[in-house]
Amino acid sequence: MSTSAPSPAELDDFRREVADWFTANKPKDPGFLLPQSFMEVGTDEQFYFLRDWQKKIYEAGYLGMAWPKEYGGGGKPQALQDIVTREMVKQKLPFMTNTIGLNWAGPLILNMGTEEQKKAYIPGILSADDIWCQGFSEPDHGSDLGNAQLKATRDGNEFVLNGSKIWTSLGRHAKYMILLARTNPNTNNKYEGLSFFLIPMQIPGIEVQPIKKLTGEYGFNQTFFTDARISESCLIGKEGGGWAVAMATLAFERGAVGGQAGGHSMMSKHVSEVVALAKVARRNGKPAIEDPVIRDQLLQFIIEERSQALNGSRGRIKALNQERPGSLAMSGKLVGSEYQRRLNQFALSLQGSNAAYYVGDPLAYEGGLWQRSYFNAFSATIGGGTSEVQHNIIGERVLGLPKS
Repeated sequence: MSTSAPSPAELDDFRREVADWFTANKPKDPGFLLPQSFMEVGTDEQFYFLRDWQKKIYEAGYLGMAWPKEYGGGGKPQALQDIVTREMVKQKLPFMTNTIGLNWAGPLILNMGTEEQKKAYIPGILSADDIWCQGFSEPDHGSDLGNAQLKATRDGNEFVLNGSKIWTSLGRHAKYMILLARTNPNTNNKYEGLSFFLIPMQIPGIEVQPIKKLTGEYGFNQTFFTDARISESCLIGKEGGGWAVAMATLAFERGAVGGQAGGHSMMSKHVSEVVALAKVARRNGKPAIEDPVIRDQLLQFIIEERSQALNGSRGRIKALNQERPGSLAMSGKLVGSEYQRRLNQFALSLQGSNAAYYVGDPLAYEGGLWQRSYFNAFSATIGGGTSEVQHNIIGERVLGLPKS
């Protein structure tokens, strides 16, 4: 197939090819609980299973298809990668564990990195040989990213790192980190004192400590830096220009800007699964789905899910976004994460008192899958900017509302 826009017939042929390949190569049940997103990878067996799955997809040519060939990508039209990603979701296949590399660090490096950085980092991101994590949030500063205090003190052609970062998903398995650090603590403008780094994790002075979550699992970490030394070649962008690089990264993370390598980052629940649950759950001795109020609520979820899918398509057509350009892209993360939280919560309400059973309890419906999904759904409403922050962004940048 050429690099030009594929014809409808070529797209249909490719869609069938991809569906057949995934059907034939779908991994078997590993015999242990799989995480539902990259933020939940807590054990070595989970990590290696998912890493090997990503490597298999990449070696088959179905990941990074639209990234440049010279850095390990396929150099093919984005439409093909979109088909692959949709098929992965459709068949409920395991997600791509190197999400931070594929969706945030990789696009950032391709857009803002040097030629040396592109050649050094992109191939390993795609193959999952090099796992990436993110060093943004800090224990004492919540969502105030601009107030990051981890210090990067210049010492000749090196920087010395001191401080800590928190909620470091995949930190225990990562080879590299995208890091926002303070290189100038004396500036009056806090945003001008920040720099952005691509740093190695396996160096003296970096310690990763797992954090146990409400679910009983591990997936988050806190990362401590004590006189850790990195080369100035780790800088991406200019020294003191880290805020602009961080904002570009967040645009990739929130899906407001395209360029990601493909694949899905979490196994989201769908309303069709809740409909199936409503058919077996009981209300007054009858299937819950026979309750008119339940049916109305399900219909609202069906409408929301369909509208999100259609808005995703609409957002890619410039002529349909003339009135408020960027509004759909900026709202996608907020709408999608809050939808998942509410959908999982509704699924629990259908279970009545049985909702109290959790993973490992023999009486739990579907092994406690919905309970676990509900707890984990909150992470997506926080990571990448909390829902409150997302509301502010939409209000200020889309609706033009004042900050105060």
